[in-house]
Order: sequence, then structure tokens, then C-alpha cells
Amino acid sequence: MAQPLWSKKNNAKQSELQDKISSFMSGGDVLLDRQLFIYDIKASQAHAEGLERIKVIRSVELQQITEALLELSELFVKGEFELDQRFEDGHSAIEWYLTEKLGETGKKIHTGRSRNDQVSVATRLYCRDALNQLKRQCLAVADTCLTLAKQHEYDVLPGYTHLQRAVVSSWGMWFASFAESFCDNASDANNTYHLVNSNPLGTAAGYGVNLELDRDYTTQALGFNRKQINPMYAQNSRGKIELQVLGSFKNALLDIRRMAWDLSLFSTAEYGFVEVGDDFSTGSSIMPNKHNPDAVELMRASYSTLVGAYNELESLLSLPSGYQRDLQNTKGALLKGVSASLQCLDLVPDLLKSLTINIEKCEQAIDPSMFATDKAVELVIEEGMPFRDAYRHIKNNYQELENRQAIESIKDRVSPGACGNLMLHEISERLEGLT
Repeated sequence: MAQPLWSKKNNAKQSELQDKISSFMSGGDVLLDRQLFIYDIKASQAHAEGLERIKVIRSVELQQITEALLELSELFVKGEFELDQRFEDGHSAIEWYLTEKLGETGKKIHTGRSRNDQVSVATRLYCRDALNQLKRQCLAVADTCLTLAKQHEYDVLPGYTHLQRAVVSSWGMWFASFAESFCDNASDANNTYHLVNSNPLGTAAGYGVNLELDRDYTTQALGFNRKQINPMYAQNSRGKIELQVLGSFKNALLDIRRMAWDLSLFSTAEYGFVEVGDDFSTGSSIMPNKHNPDAVELMRASYSTLVGAYNELESLLSLPSGYQRDLQNTKGALLKGVSASLQCLDLVPDLLKSLTINIEKCEQAIDPSMFATDKAVELVIEEGMPFRDAYRHIKNNYQELENRQAIESIKDRVSPGACGNLMLHEISERLEGLT
């Protein structure tokens, strides 16, 4: 590893003990920073432009730094510059590269900033992109569900409560429920984006610097909608912001877990309501007859990965004000949670399109008891019976229930949002408003 930026020694040679300590303190930071490196370079460019605006560096020096940062970015994308254990982290790699290329000019880049606000701004930029991806993926899931809800609007599906048969329902309602929930998840991602979209660059180590930094400029240059004003709060918000981001991902993955549970149950031989596409299924290594919905089960498990990352972050944050080195460990949890979630969500639309619904099996699962609520309401309407009396009458006289056509029950359920009145147009309008 290169000599740490903060080292008091001029000699880069370290003892075996110092190597062990450095390895422990930097951990996997430099490897994690591969996901943040482009954002770090982008923030460094804005910072350099800000320094030129207050005459800390000259225009010709800004031009040199700009060209060097662009070159570094291109080399990194091409895989010709490797962020590896030579460096303590991505920040030191940027400063090392600029110094190697530009000498004294490269050393000026860190004026007026700390690695604290440097990692914070790179993380904010990463989180913004992650939330935009989350929103796009939620909208894609919602759009797919809405299309399938229209396609299967009146296809029968038994409705369950407590995992017991309850009333006649429809696949249209099932798909529409997830269409609406993923509209909510996209909206939540929007709200979290607004919270995250504040600029901590220029707050340094949490107490500001004795320079008139043009923070309004860097805020605009990096596309933030406001600057984070108080430097101490900029440090105290580390981890808190990441929790908010993972919280939005949790909402989406929670819905995926419920969806995956339904599909896992409905695709068993005992139910037989739906078959998962071959691309999302595997066989057994020993049982030739098996057709396992492994991808669905792993989607269900993805929520636990995210919760683990969330809990890891939350458990770190019992800290006093100001920067503490513990906060270094927020990075891994955030990156792990986001990447696992995005990978899962990306597959969901194709999974849903792969489903084959067994309408005959679904209809066979309907029995007369599932029309009991319909019949009670009919007694209220047709005979003027109070609902509680109608409820007791049906409960005590199941023999009066006939095995009706399930499609009639579906179409008669006309309360707003119910099977016979899914209000898909309204959900579609909301989806379009979020696009």
C-alpha cells in the first residue's frame, strides 16, 4: 500500500505491525471504492472548479486538473487503471494520480476539503443514481403487473386469508395489487431522492474551513437541489442518509418477498394455479422429476440480504456528534444492499411474463362456502336484512349456498378497487404520472 496521506513519516517503508494495522484500518475500502470511484472523480472536478473560482488555483491549473481527471476516468472505465491495494482508498488514488501527472499542481486538489466530505458527496451521487434505478425498476414491475392485470382481469383465483380459502378473487386483482404497490415504491424512491439530493461538499471534516468556498457553485455543478448547510450535520447525517436509501429498497423488496411467497405456494402441485417459466426454474441433482422455482425462492431471500445490510448500518450509528472512524463501515453495507436489490428487481418483469396460469385448476379450487359473503350482502339488499343478521343466517345455513359461477361473483364485486371494478385506468394514470 502507498504511504497513507495522513502519515507523519516521510519514509513509506512500514514495519510488519504497521502493515497489519493499515490493512485492518483500510479493510476492503479500496475495493468497495471501485463502485464509487467515478463519482469521486466527478466531485473532484467540481471541487477544482470551485477552487479556481475563489483564486486558490489558476485557470491553467484547473485545465490541467480537468484533463488529468478525464484521463483517469477513461482509464478506469477501460480497466487500464486499477484501484487496488496500492492505495488506501479511492480518494488517495485520485490525489496520487494527479500528483504523479501534475506534480505540485496535483497536490492542490485537497485544499478546502476532507476525505470526510469527499466520501460523503461521492456516496450521495451514488445514492441518487441507485434511487433513480430503483424508481425505474419499480415502474417496470408496475407496468408489467398492470398489463397482466388487464390480460387476466376476470380470470379466477381463490382469495385467501390466514392461508384458508376465503372468497372468490381474480388474477386481475392479484396483479393490480402489485401494480399499485410498486407505484407507491417508485413514489417513495422519489421522496428519498429529494432527501438525499443535498450537497455536503465543502463541509470538510465537519467544521468548515477558513476559505470562502463557492458551495452554491459546486451544488449546481453536481446537480444537487440544495447544499447541506451545517458542517457538523453533514457528518452526523452519514449513515442516516444511507439508512433512508436502504429503507426505500426495503419497501420494494418486501413486496417482492410477498409476491415470491405467493408464487412459491401457487406453483406447488397441491395448488397448481401457476407454472413458473423454465428460465426461472431448475431441476434436482438427484430427482429427475423436479421443476424447482429456484429464482423465485432466491428473490424471496433477497429481502434478508437487504435487512442484514440495514441492520448492520443501524447498529453502527450509536455514536457521538462528529466524524468517527466507525462510519467507514457504512460503505460496505450500503453497496451490498443496493447491488443485491437491483439485481433482484431487474429480473421481476421477465419472471411475471414467464408465468403460465392454470385457469381450470383455479376454478376447481372454488367451493360454495366462498360465496358466503356475497350471499349475506344479497340478503341485505334484496330482503332488507341487517348485515349482522344476514351474517349469522348464512353461518347457520351453509346448505343454502349454491355453487355459483365464479365469474359472476367477480363481476358483481363492484366496490371501487374490487374484482369487478379494478380501476386499472386510475392506476395507469398514476403510473404515467411517475414516469
